[in-house]
Amino acid sequence: MTDLSIVFSHYHYIHALFRKIYTDYDSKLKMARERRPVVGMGMLLLAHKLYNVGMDTLPPVTLLAIVGQTLLFLGIINPPWDRYDVCLSGESILYYKDYRRLILSAIEHADDIHLYYNMASLILKGQSLERRFGSLKFFILLVIFTLATSLTYVGLAWVAAEALDTYSYMRQCAIGFSGVLFALKVLTTFFESGATHYVHGFVVPAKYAVWAELIIIQIIVPKASFVGHLSGILVGLAYVLGPLKHIIDVICGMVPVMELPTAYRPSYTYTHSTVGSNSQQDGSGMSYPQPSAEEVRQRRLHRYQY
Repeated sequence: MTDLSIVFSHYHYIHALFRKIYTDYDSKLKMARERRPVVGMGMLLLAHKLYNVGMDTLPPVTLLAIVGQTLLFLGIINPPWDRYDVCLSGESILYYKDYRRLILSAIEHADDIHLYYNMASLILKGQSLERRFGSLKFFILLVIFTLATSLTYVGLAWVAAEALDTYSYMRQCAIGFSGVLFALKVLTTFFESGATHYVHGFVVPAKYAVWAELIIIQIIVPKASFVGHLSGILVGLAYVLGPLKHIIDVICGMVPVMELPTAYRPSYTYTHSTVGSNSQQDGSGMSYPQPSAEEVRQRRLHRYQY
């Protein structure tokens, strides 16, 4: 066997070896991106929840958000990334500039139980808030809350890393919709009447409800993202206390009004008010002046004063 033939044989061997390594790596990468349907207990619970509530009773944006995230988890919607490729961390945004994670991390979930609890929460909050705001404004609210919660998460991670002099906070990665849900929780607490709320079986003052839930969930699920949940609360407070609300109102004012089904437009009808009047009646038929919108807002804000 000549020296030249030996060189060629070694060349073909090395070429075949590198080709095999590349093929194996490519196939593993492809498998990582494939989402195999996992119908576990969480999916069964979610299906049962939707059946009991009735999908036809859900407002359109709420329904779209639930169905979309469920199809994404099941792999029916199969994007070119793995769920942990888009998890949110301070490092990925500030240093690697992977800005897609600001949105994509919120719509991914670690497992079916994680998905179930978030979607069950979205059912309740979406029904209340989408009917109050209308579908168009609620959609804009979800998008802005998602971005704001993610940016707040990055900011808190950076502050923690600097204040505690440890870089580990910048590398903590989070996925899931729960941060946005905590922001929505602040809104539902703000709009609902009542001085107290039930939080996982405990009766707490309304203004402390989201903080109690933040602590209780962290105790029950230690691996839950405390910073992500806290970010959602801060975003919700930024809305009810004014700054973020004005920004969203300006954005909504710039968007052309879309005609939506009457059932999903915001309603300003008071349950006990007389049509065509600005008064309320008690059982004796006596008429009382109805509070103005600003008075109602001030009463709600009073519940958030510490």
